[in-house]
Amino acid sequence: MEYAEEILGQDEDNGTMVDNVAELREHVIGHRIVSADRDGGPLVITLDNGKRVKLAGGDDCCAYTELDAFLLHADKVDHIITGVGTTGGYTTWHVYADMGDVLELTVDWSAGNPFYYGYGFTISVEDE
Repeated sequence: MEYAEEILGQDEDNGTMVDNVAELREHVIGHRIVSADRDGGPLVITLDNGKRVKLAGGDDCCAYTELDAFLLHADKVDHIITGVGTTGGYTTWHVYADMGDVLELTVDWSAGNPFYYGYGFTISVEDE
């Protein structure tokens, strides 16, 4: 299963959301998800290699990015992640394997007054 690459207008995004998805891909493709939970705010995705990928939202005046919800499909966690795609203008993120979505993220975001303020996830990786 693959998702078509979404293209946002130049007044909607300066590449921040595209870069966030690319960075998440870099960390999760080729691995299995062991768990996904909120750790005092950020989403923490624990992978089979012992790495913990944290997605922390943030806001800066009228610009923001936040994770509204996530759904881990426990029946698919034994499958290796093959991609990360988005739908709905980067409001639904799909972390998927050959059998379908393993993890879905519902993301609310706005560039605010385009591109004066910061937005996007801060993605960090640490050893378990």
